[in-house]
Amino acid sequence: MSTRSIEIWVGIFVAAGFAALFMLAMKVSNLTTLASNEGYTVFGDFQNIGGLKVRSPVKASGVLVGRVSAIEYDPKKFEARVSMRLDESQRFFPVDTSASIYTAGLLGEQYISLDPGAEEEVLKDGDTIEYTQSAMILEQLVGKFLVNMSNK
Repeated sequence: MSTRSIEIWVGIFVAAGFAALFMLAMKVSNLTTLASNEGYTVFGDFQNIGGLKVRSPVKASGVLVGRVSAIEYDPKKFEARVSMRLDESQRFFPVDTSASIYTAGLLGEQYISLDPGAEEEVLKDGDTIEYTQSAMILEQLVGKFLVNMSNK
């Protein structure tokens, strides 16, 4: 009987291990929150989005307030148009809010940071954030540095 109980405990342990790996994979891939229709969409036009991806976080003061829902290229402006789905509870961002693309850590994922402005009017569904700052691309910075060094 002890062999049977050991086999059951090993089976439970293996199943718990698979469940933990599944939860870790969901957390890493940002799939823990299923896409919900609650919230509103705002847009931002960026000259360079770097490695920003769909489902990347949108944060304000480090707090998750939404996710990137779509990324398209605008052939008229020659810029990337980023759709951001903000949570329904976050309907207080002023119309002069700015959006910047940052990297979490040295090699971490990229995210959009919202910095609220001072206007009384708030962003509505379908509005475009006018003040945007593109991603800092490490290769471009190194290239500029090397060109400046060679010119001296």
